[in-house]
Amino acid sequence: MQPRNHATHKFHPSIFREYDIRGIFGETLFAQDAYHIGLAYAALVKKGRICVGFDGRLSSPELSEQLIRGLADGGIDVINIGLVPTPLLYFSVFHLDTDGGIMVTGSHNPGNHNGFKIMLGKESLFGDDIRALASVTGHGSRVTGKIENIDLQKEYLEKILSPITRDPRPKIGFDPGNGAAADVASVIAKKLNGKIINEKIDGNFPAHHPDPTVEENLEQLKELVLKNKLDVGFAFDGDGDRVGVVDNLGRPIWGDQILAILSKDVLKKYPGAPIIADVKTSQAVFDYIAKLGGRPVMWKTGHSLVKAKMKELNSPLAGEMSAHIFIKDNYFGYDDGIYAALRFLQVMQNSGKTSAELLDELPKMFSTPEIRIAVAEEKKFAIVAEVRAALEKDGVEFSDIDGVRVNNANGWWLLRASNTGGYLVARCEGKTPDDLKKLEAELKSYLSKSGMKT
Repeated sequence: MQPRNHATHKFHPSIFREYDIRGIFGETLFAQDAYHIGLAYAALVKKGRICVGFDGRLSSPELSEQLIRGLADGGIDVINIGLVPTPLLYFSVFHLDTDGGIMVTGSHNPGNHNGFKIMLGKESLFGDDIRALASVTGHGSRVTGKIENIDLQKEYLEKILSPITRDPRPKIGFDPGNGAAADVASVIAKKLNGKIINEKIDGNFPAHHPDPTVEENLEQLKELVLKNKLDVGFAFDGDGDRVGVVDNLGRPIWGDQILAILSKDVLKKYPGAPIIADVKTSQAVFDYIAKLGGRPVMWKTGHSLVKAKMKELNSPLAGEMSAHIFIKDNYFGYDDGIYAALRFLQVMQNSGKTSAELLDELPKMFSTPEIRIAVAEEKKFAIVAEVRAALEKDGVEFSDIDGVRVNNANGWWLLRASNTGGYLVARCEGKTPDDLKKLEAELKSYLSKSGMKT
């Protein structure tokens, strides 16, 4: 069969995002898109070996098959590692020293969404580079690439389980949420004598939505922890690159708090090191890192952007409020929710403290969770720009690293446009409950000036 000409293929313009390619399967993203993304990527790489993996969504096998066909028709040798969590795809690129990798995944988004996270060499492809794939002219190669199937779960588990080297081990619960991390989490639960729920991979996500940053999605894990008197519980998102933590009292430990807890351990080995956190992170966490002797760095939200900043600053640790945790002291520096969970366990073991005690050591602030405000995709950046203009007009000081983050003596608020969906992201934090209310009111006031109702 002759490969199709990429030059004549038209993609839906909305699928090329800041960090990845993502759309709604059957509406904005189609199987033939995967084939042409494979051809375009092959034209970009020209030759070499590429790892491909896919998550547990119903559309992922078909997209993966077409992607692999496109890569092979473009002359690329493909190592198909099958149904895996995204961190295992990242691991395969390092472990096999390949020329790149592509993960078919919809991450934490609804089940009918899907997409591609792309590596070029050992680094993420993002921004203008990923958008440029839409216009790369890919043609079939004279030589079809080879396709090889490899299972790397054993090697991955050996690597990530290395921090857990001694007893006593905390009593652990896992909830992979029927996502792609379920098989790996099941093996870990068995090895560590832990308990697990929702361990069957199911792209319908029957138990709950696979996003551990939303508290209602942690209810089953809380129940598991409290009912069985476990020391800690871990949840993973749909593709396993993010982690949710529940302490032994059933309280969520949010992404920036996880980062703070891990920072204390990492900074003992790397005093003065830069620790990166995104703009949604609590000011208390930045202050805590500085108090520990680290150099806190505020940066843009987005896993690809954070990884690039880590490389620039040679940072051993980074994290986002969304619970992407990046560890590079004894690991590869990519976001791996499963490995982050095991490093959290290591901190518990080494400190001799409960997860609740680790949480209670952190400074207290009064904050909202991440607030998502649904807006039309084409309007979200314009709304942030209007709010920024209003702040400038009023003479209000703010950071524009990513959206606008307004700081004052009593706290801060943030407004930014999501790069992954049709919504705005907001967060507020005050030193007292009254401060928090005032900051929320100020945010609402500026949103109302842009015609937004909240």
